[in-house]
Amino acid sequence: MKCPGQDTQFWKSDAIFEARCPECGHKVEFFKDDTTRKCSKCGHRFLNPQLDFGCASYCPFAEQCIGNLPPELIAQKEDLLKDRVAIEMKRYFKQDFKRIGHAIRVARHAEQIGREERANLAVVLMAAYLHDIGIKEAERKHRSTAARYQEEEGPPIAKEILTKLGAREDLIEEVCDIVGHHHHPRAEETVNFKCLYDADLIVNLEENQKEQPSPPEHLEKVIEKSFLTESGKAVAREILLRSKQ
Repeated sequence: MKCPGQDTQFWKSDAIFEARCPECGHKVEFFKDDTTRKCSKCGHRFLNPQLDFGCASYCPFAEQCIGNLPPELIAQKEDLLKDRVAIEMKRYFKQDFKRIGHAIRVARHAEQIGREERANLAVVLMAAYLHDIGIKEAERKHRSTAARYQEEEGPPIAKEILTKLGAREDLIEEVCDIVGHHHHPRAEETVNFKCLYDADLIVNLEENQKEQPSPPEHLEKVIEKSFLTESGKAVAREILLRSKQ
């Protein structure tokens, strides 16, 4: 069955319309399912201003349905995907509100750091929501929550979730790579990894402060030595040292 939104028998009179080229102002005719059109006067290709991405922003068959996806739609798909990853993370942890809360706080800091560092927020946020996803299997198989067991058990679960949600293969690969070594930075790391690492470190330090408070001088040394981004250091100082001043 053809998608009703793309089947011409369901179209109304406004299915064909004109839009002005943003470069030269020339009128360009669009069909409602055109993603882009090329201006016959200046040659500029631009996005259909009335295109309603709607289901295409999450449908795995969107590319077959409306043709090659424009960058705007790809970005929108990934933006929606990170929210669905957050939901799947909550479903996976069920009533484990401590770990859900930890992941959400890490994601919040990761987004703030990622914006400053110009990272890929889709990757950063998905990695943030899934970075500890292996902890339950680590407990079950190894009777331990040690970092190396989390990193060992996390990627297969993260991949299963992301595959089910229809994520791109390259995105799945990068997120799983981050999940698989999120406590152990390599000699050279991507900005996406660094943002997640710093955000996780902030939350871990914040949680440790509630149990065993450290003096500001010690925290400052940790921040300066252990964080991987300047934005991460700034956020850490704001959160960890503001109450000490």
